[in-house]
Amino acid sequence: MTLDSQTAVVTGGTKGVGRGAALALAQAGARVFATGRTADESGEPGRITAIRCDHRQDSQVDAAFARILRDAGAIDILVNNVWGGYDNMMENGQFTWPKPFWEQPLWRWDEMFQAGVRAHYRASQLAAPGMVARRRGLIVNISHWAAQKHLGNVAYGVSKAATDKLTSDMAVELKPHGVAVVSLYPGMVRTEKVMEAAQWLDLSNSESPEFIGRAIAALAGDTDALRHTGQVLVAAAVARDYRFTDVDGKSPRPLTIADV
Repeated sequence: MTLDSQTAVVTGGTKGVGRGAALALAQAGARVFATGRTADESGEPGRITAIRCDHRQDSQVDAAFARILRDAGAIDILVNNVWGGYDNMMENGQFTWPKPFWEQPLWRWDEMFQAGVRAHYRASQLAAPGMVARRRGLIVNISHWAAQKHLGNVAYGVSKAATDKLTSDMAVELKPHGVAVVSLYPGMVRTEKVMEAAQWLDLSNSESPEFIGRAIAALAGDTDALRHTGQVLVAAAVARDYRFTDVDGKSPRPLTIADV
């Protein structure tokens, strides 16, 4: 999984899964640009360049990608991870996340699409032309089992299903140009938010934030990655296929739709 000559962009790469992906890709040798609303442009290690960017604002997104292309010349890997759907789960003292759709605040739907599906679409639009011109590249859309099973709320499932549809349809148009697109599902990830609630959770089959980055690095280093294009992949299953472990040496069990 040596990516010494490759440039990766991880949207929403300053926290949680995105930050783990950025770290793992950098450790694999890629030059990484991590975007996000809270990006610290002076504080990232080594091969990671942080760019402050609100992916709900097209002008900021366009400026960020223009800077990346100016500095790096090309984008080899795009990880669409930015996501606004987990913000403000408490509203007026109530935990609104699991409420039925007719009681859900409408802004939650808007955040999941504006700072999620639409943001993935726009970033892909900006990265794809260069990949098409060079006839190579990898786009990874971070998605979730909620696309296939009711988990949490209706808006969550619809937005994740839309992400998977985005993957499959982009794959049809990009495959003739040698560019691969996949949806990638994490398992239970030990993000900052998850660890705040660790005492109430079963973390025996959990994954580090870097684990999904190792999966992305494995796919990016595969000269036949196009065989996966359009597919939904599970990070732990990718680990089995490519024979790598988590940072602690463990091999998380791939979740299925039955036990997620």
